[in-house]
This record gives sequence, C-alpha cells and structure tokens, in this order.
Amino acid sequence: MKNFILKRRYFEHGTYGTLHREDGSQVCCMVERPFLNNKKGESCVPEGTYTLYPHQSPKFGNCYALEAESLGVTRYGPSQRTHILIHKANHPSQLQGCLAPGVDFGFVGNEWAVLNSTAAFHNLMDELAGAPAVLTIRKD
Repeated sequence: MKNFILKRRYFEHGTYGTLHREDGSQVCCMVERPFLNNKKGESCVPEGTYTLYPHQSPKFGNCYALEAESLGVTRYGPSQRTHILIHKANHPSQLQGCLAPGVDFGFVGNEWAVLNSTAAFHNLMDELAGAPAVLTIRKD
C-alpha cells in the first residue's frame, strides 16, 4: 500500500498543505476548510493517519474517501464524520470538510485557493491507481 504525508499550515481562511510521497517528493498542493474543532461539514479533519479508499460519490463521481475509526472518521458511519472525500475544488468555501488537490497555490478572486484542481485531481487519481493507500496528516 502506498503511503503519503500531507504537511499542513493553518489559517483563519483555510488550511493549505502539500502532499508528499514516502520518498519526500511532492505530489500536489491541497486545500481544506479551516480547523474548527472537527465540526461536521465545516472543519478540516484532525491530524492523524487515515486509510484512503476508492469511492464512488453521487455528486463527485470517482474519488477517494478517508477513514480512521480512531479519529471518528468513517466512510459510511456511524461516526463523528462521514464521507470525507478528496475531490476537485479550488477554494475552501467550495468544501464541506473534504480535501481538494491543486497544482499550486494562488489568490483567485478574493480568496486564497489551489490552482488547476482538475489536472491535479486526475494526476492524483492516476498515482493512487484505484488502490487503497495510507495518508498521514500533520502540521508542517
């Protein structure tokens, strides 16, 4: 199983990080909502280790879902948080507790964002190749 590390930085307006392979090379940038005490639909997920599973979302199609029962996150419940997905989006305001990849960071309109989420998402999906993986999330 492939292992990835998400190194985060926290801000009032969002959580921004870089996703790395085990060898330290960068895969993509990531954007999330700010940390709001793990509040459902409004907060990024807590730091820790998650299993990534291929997931078919009615809204986002093929994507990946995070799961870590010990952190209160499962794909289908019952748990504190369910359906935490990695899907396409550029701004934290477009997310409801999920994560979105981008090729770089930038200021779009009046909000910090990741850029070209569609390309980054497709590259990440190719890298994951439809197999489960391990994601460790930590503060940078």
